[in-house]
Amino acid sequence: MIQRVIPDVKTMEMTVRRTIPASPGEVYDAWLDPKHPGNPWHDSDTRIFEPRVDALYYFVHVTETWRRPHFGRFLVLDRPNMVQQTLMSLSSLGLESVLTVSLAPHGADTLLTLHHANLPDEETGRLHEQGWGHYLGLLVACFEPKHH
Repeated sequence: MIQRVIPDVKTMEMTVRRTIPASPGEVYDAWLDPKHPGNPWHDSDTRIFEPRVDALYYFVHVTETWRRPHFGRFLVLDRPNMVQQTLMSLSSLGLESVLTVSLAPHGADTLLTLHHANLPDEETGRLHEQGWGHYLGLLVACFEPKHH
């Protein structure tokens, strides 16, 4: 008999939007560039990251108090419009969540819409909204004009 490892978990989804002072192509490239400080994989420890459809990726997010592995695969890479990927981590409780980053021209800027689906509907899932807000804030800051 096969024992179910992941209990039935109620899921949720969230959407976070930011206007970024750059073109959709520039934002798309920054999102997929591990050397760019405006994305979650930038400061990761171990990293396997080659953006191609069906390619797997893996990175370890490290803080002073924990190491948290993340992994998934790329589903859609449509420059400069959209990146869609799966994402699994301890915070998703083993669920394969789906992250969709859509980019649309917004005047001279880009409207980035991040939609994260199939997250557990509990604290670990809800904390993703705060986390994505943090990373999108870093992405916006990277493109803001520097004042001297």
